[in-house]
Amino acid sequence: RCAGLIWCAALPGPSLDVCLSLTESYSAEDKYRIWMRHRYRDCVGCLGELLGHDSFQVKEMALCTLMKFVELEAQYPLIKIEWKGALTFPYDLLKVVVDGLLPTEEDASLLISRFQEYMEYDDVRYFVMKAVTASILQVMQKTKERPLPFYQQNVFSLISPINMPNKESEMVKFMVKQDNREELKLSKLQAHKQMFQKMWLTFLKHKLPTGLYKKVLVILHDSVLPYMNEPTLMMDFLTVAYGIGGAISLLALNGLFILIHQHNLEYPDFYKKLYSLLDPSIYHVKYRARFFHLTDLFLSSSHLPAYLVAAFIKRLSRLALTAPPEALLMVIPFICNLFRRHPACRVLVHRPGGPADMSEDPYVMEEEEPSKSRALESSLWEIQSLQSHYHPDVVKAAAVLNQSLSEMEDDISGLLELSNYELFDKEVKKKAVDVPLEFEQVRGLFGKKNDIFAEHFSLD
Repeated sequence: RCAGLIWCAALPGPSLDVCLSLTESYSAEDKYRIWMRHRYRDCVGCLGELLGHDSFQVKEMALCTLMKFVELEAQYPLIKIEWKGALTFPYDLLKVVVDGLLPTEEDASLLISRFQEYMEYDDVRYFVMKAVTASILQVMQKTKERPLPFYQQNVFSLISPINMPNKESEMVKFMVKQDNREELKLSKLQAHKQMFQKMWLTFLKHKLPTGLYKKVLVILHDSVLPYMNEPTLMMDFLTVAYGIGGAISLLALNGLFILIHQHNLEYPDFYKKLYSLLDPSIYHVKYRARFFHLTDLFLSSSHLPAYLVAAFIKRLSRLALTAPPEALLMVIPFICNLFRRHPACRVLVHRPGGPADMSEDPYVMEEEEPSKSRALESSLWEIQSLQSHYHPDVVKAAAVLNQSLSEMEDDISGLLELSNYELFDKEVKKKAVDVPLEFEQVRGLFGKKNDIFAEHFSLD
């Protein structure tokens, strides 16, 4: 119905100029076909413009109509096929759709979410990635590296949900039916990974707004790196992000962990940078669980020097003095596990006559180099201080270090995302035990034994 309305009302009137300009060598049928071709292009142009309409219903109708044209043009190509079995996918028409989904001045996430159903087709997904890459090169080149928040957010909304296949045998859903599909590059998983990689590298080489930077880092390790032909090409992006500091550095740890453990990335002074990320905010940021999970993995090696692990233990303990209870219930078992893995650090616990407070502590909190922090000369008076904490669960957790630690590590996975709400809810649901009290029944107005008012007033 939409297409019919466009053909009947939205197109310009009969264009005799086109017919008159044709040479006499064309037959009437050829002239009509050429005229119809021009009208079809005008129609596509109008639909492309309607993708920027104020009304979402109009945009949605234009999108669905254009995608129907993509499907039909693939079945009935406008260009003559030179040889049998050649690919007939209408890339130029799909490029019009992609350009309409990526405006530079408004948020198109709602329309993009409507488009996601077409991304289930393997051939559509491949050519969308190709069109997005071309669009980024074209648009961002004009800005001279100046961020375009709306445009870049729209690109991210389009490419972040892309669900790449894991095996070539999973690529069975194509919008365009090809007889020789197995012979085409389009049906090869390697080609899809190559295009996926090119698209992301093109997107990330431009400066991103801070909020978008974080969103990219959140999904990079599990939605992007596993589907790239060469994940090491993300090395520069991740190392730069890791050096920025703050929440961005915390989020970059995921990607760096994959590159270090799976692709042999060598990062100089990695632990020095990780140590510098330990500041009071780590117990409060929403990425706390992710950070401590990865820090636990990075400190799991028994080959790490004792001074390095001791520096991490001391800084975590010092910061714990101002941490909320839900963070303390996680970090104390975390520190105990470090003692189990690195027995040489237990000197921090068993040091007779060690420093009892901050004024006597030789540990240098401000030192950026772990080897110069003098952590091994100190003691864990901070954890001893937590044994006087107002929360009984924290007191109980901190008291563990007064006893010899078991060889079995504590499972902290259930504590990483512990919230203040969960602690409060647990206390509310706790059943109170009846406490025996010495009770004397009230007598008289003021409740005293020899209350003179009791002789004149009764409480009955």
